[in-house]
Amino acid sequence: MEETLTKKVLTREIADIENLLSLNPRIKPHANLVSTSSTRQNKKHWKRNAGKSCGDCDSLVNNFDDIKHTTLSERGALREASRCLKCADAPCQKSCPTQLDVKSFITSIANKNYYGSAKAILSDNPLGLTCGMVCPTSDLCVGGCNLYASEEGPINIGGLQQFAVEIFKAMKIPQIRDPSKEPVSELPESYHGKIALIGCGPASISCATFLARLGYSNLTIFEKEEYIGGLSSSEIPQFRLPFDVVSFEVDLMKDLGVKIEFGKGVGLDGLTIDSLQNQNYEAVFLGMGLPEAKRAPMFEGLTMKNGFYTSKDFLPLVSVASKPGMCSCKKQAPQLTGNVIVLGAGDTAFDCATSALRCGAKRVFIVFRKGFTTIRAVPEEMELAKEEKCEFMPFLSPRKVLHKGDRISGLELCRTEQNDDGSWFEDEEQIVRLKADYIISAFGSTLLNTESKF
Repeated sequence: MEETLTKKVLTREIADIENLLSLNPRIKPHANLVSTSSTRQNKKHWKRNAGKSCGDCDSLVNNFDDIKHTTLSERGALREASRCLKCADAPCQKSCPTQLDVKSFITSIANKNYYGSAKAILSDNPLGLTCGMVCPTSDLCVGGCNLYASEEGPINIGGLQQFAVEIFKAMKIPQIRDPSKEPVSELPESYHGKIALIGCGPASISCATFLARLGYSNLTIFEKEEYIGGLSSSEIPQFRLPFDVVSFEVDLMKDLGVKIEFGKGVGLDGLTIDSLQNQNYEAVFLGMGLPEAKRAPMFEGLTMKNGFYTSKDFLPLVSVASKPGMCSCKKQAPQLTGNVIVLGAGDTAFDCATSALRCGAKRVFIVFRKGFTTIRAVPEEMELAKEEKCEFMPFLSPRKVLHKGDRISGLELCRTEQNDDGSWFEDEEQIVRLKADYIISAFGSTLLNTESKF
């Protein structure tokens, strides 16, 4: 009896301690028996990451929502900014083509000074929001981050830049010249001369903004199309760069008095450098880029009716249909079906591939001449295409287009090999044929219009 009472006293504790002890894991005296079918059902029900089967994918047709992995919430931005080491030498800044003061704007975010952060960004780079979204940071600032080898990885500089400028965008604060500078009316006469900028793309927007900040008051941009932004609007898809971002940056430029004239491009209606000089323009900035696509000889004569697109044909059609406010026309995106082959391994090729899925393509093959180690696109672009189940086919070069009547039915390719000296050649003994309903060529850009050459 005494022994039993002693045991009870030794095992009984006050209620609070008993509650804590009850939280300890209890080891079961037997194994759990759950059928494989039940486990599979549970796994499918609770799965959070993407499945490996194409049948698990949600349809991407007409889905142009943001897909960037770098986009941050306020909580994520504050946590990311707090990780920054504020390096004395700041290798991230030295790796940035715009020499953005990365350390400064990240410190402002960490202090919740979002306006100050955006001011630091836009002062150095008038296209701060565009660059925060689509700049290849892994090859630039992020590639130089001293935290690259740490467990948590490098700082998400692009995401922080996007976050800060988006907060500023919501503030709706107009851009003004530095009040400490001499007023425009008191500047020398040379500041009032007429300056023309050809093309309303990123180069001209940036150039015009910096000139206006210096005090030049008579700036005019001539744009061939009826929309602003150039390549940023027409060739970068909505799910990577929304049109309202480009519009925001152009509005900041307009706040400084820059004018835009649409439907006017070099070679159109007699607009040339000589004609601009005859109209008393004292300087001309050429920022129209390379408006035409490179086309391999085997594709000569093929058009969209045959099922062939160049990146310069395809991406603007997708952009016009998917970017609200880009133009007043109401157009549909290209209606693709079946198999689509995208030729190339640059950023534009991957934009074409992911856009093709949103236009109805069932399968997308990305075909390129060399291997994975020589892909020119940034890793983020390649990973997005991989996640969306695009199929990669390296070491293949197009050789012949196959037809059924007027339509493309496939593409004949041959294997590429590398010599000991590093040069590449096509091995015509190794031939591959792919069925295809559409081919999109993304082999780069050039300037073919002789009237636009200077």
